[in-house]
Amino acid sequence: MQALPKCPKCNSEYTYEDGNILICPECAYEWTLNSENQNTDDVLVVKDSNGNILNDGDSVTIIKDLKVKGSSSALKKGTKVKNIKLVEGDHNIDCKIDGFGAMQLKSEFVKKL
Repeated sequence: MQALPKCPKCNSEYTYEDGNILICPECAYEWTLNSENQNTDDVLVVKDSNGNILNDGDSVTIIKDLKVKGSSSALKKGTKVKNIKLVEGDHNIDCKIDGFGAMQLKSEFVKKL
């Protein structure tokens, strides 16, 4: 029996084969043996307005006043946002802002603290 490689995403040793695909039951990551030595293209890289790389859990500051759809008020420049979550898409930051609630922001309008 061949020893299967650890998961490249979470480093779990409990990987299993399904045809020519390897699957990690802990994080649900799927890959093939051929792609194991290649760089993973599915890594999300998000940069703020100054070019700093953002990570999940970072704190950021809004750099300009932003109008909020469905609200009569706007997010003011200098508003601090804690514990961001990075997501795919046009608005690539999920966060919760005091006084506004859950919100999505574009990374080009924030800077890392």
